[in-house]
Amino acid sequence: MTERASQHLSDLGLFTGAPQHENFCRMNELVETLRMAPSSTPRTWETGALIDLPETFKFMGRTLSASELLTQTDTAALLVVKDGVIRHEQYMLTGGPHVNWLSMSVAKSFISALVGIALSEGLIGDVEEPISKYVPVDLGSAYDGTAIRSVLQMSSGARWNEDYHDPNSDVARMGAATSGIGGTSHATVVATMPREFPPDTICRYNSADTQALAMLLRHATGGTVADYMQAKLVEPLGFGDPGYWIVDPTGVEMGFGGLNLTARDYAAFGELYRNGGAWNGVQILPEEWVRVSTRSTAPHTAPGQPVLTGMRLPQGYGYQWWLPAGDRGDFMGIGVYNQFVYVDPASAVTVVKLSANRAYGTAPDGSTNRDGECIEYLAAIARSLS
Repeated sequence: MTERASQHLSDLGLFTGAPQHENFCRMNELVETLRMAPSSTPRTWETGALIDLPETFKFMGRTLSASELLTQTDTAALLVVKDGVIRHEQYMLTGGPHVNWLSMSVAKSFISALVGIALSEGLIGDVEEPISKYVPVDLGSAYDGTAIRSVLQMSSGARWNEDYHDPNSDVARMGAATSGIGGTSHATVVATMPREFPPDTICRYNSADTQALAMLLRHATGGTVADYMQAKLVEPLGFGDPGYWIVDPTGVEMGFGGLNLTARDYAAFGELYRNGGAWNGVQILPEEWVRVSTRSTAPHTAPGQPVLTGMRLPQGYGYQWWLPAGDRGDFMGIGVYNQFVYVDPASAVTVVKLSANRAYGTAPDGSTNRDGECIEYLAAIARSLS
């Protein structure tokens, strides 16, 4: 199941301005991965009449061009599903209907789903249990005694710097662990993570929290995240193409950002959540898990409270899902380089945007990241189909 390659993730020149669309489409050829086979009963997508998407959208009082945004963010795929029917499917650069793409932090939402399934199966007892009941960590470290729920909400209190522009940041350290640089691994980073704040006092975006959840899945299920996802999501949801998880040299998945799937398979996952965890009359994911995962349930996770590299964000946070401000009820999985699975139950729409924005992370102030503009455009698409 393991596919070996000669390069490391650190060899790709991430966040340097180097083009990445030739890399994100073939990560299984470049770095070590675990492969997930297509479903034995692939989903047959219904396709409807092509819809016209908004040509412009509003962002911070300005009217912006949608086509310019798609070009400037190196968009490889834009897929719009309305009422379960594909109404727009567009591929650019190296994208394609059967091309896997690196989802970056959209993977976090998949990890959350798998935790919910493991809870429903009794493999994990309760979200209020300490994650250290399952995952070996150092005494007094960030995850020692910290509730699984706190980790799901990015509220562990662990020390963390998610600055992609800083080569000495914690997220860079986690990336080095994926490549095995300095003899580190995903497990050692999680086990030794320092605590900075008491749990549930601040929602600070932290990729190590998701990696701790990936380790939780491995210990609770007794197998790999890839195998569990194969059985619990890939197979029942009818994923049509192989999928891949990037792993560190010890074979542990890069749970915080290493999942590679096609646009249609990402859309199938978004549709699962839009439909309350059910597909084809089968409850794959508990409906209550979907509900609580896509809501803010504490003041420090409400819109305007989550913190990323010292800045407060306009979105709120659920269980590894981003929550736009307002009462519309939409939610998103978001990954760096402008990866999105945007779900708007109110308009029965799921939108997938896969990208390789080469300028991402190249400006200290985040001005080249374009996340806010992308979010507004995806929301404009959904509103246009209400």
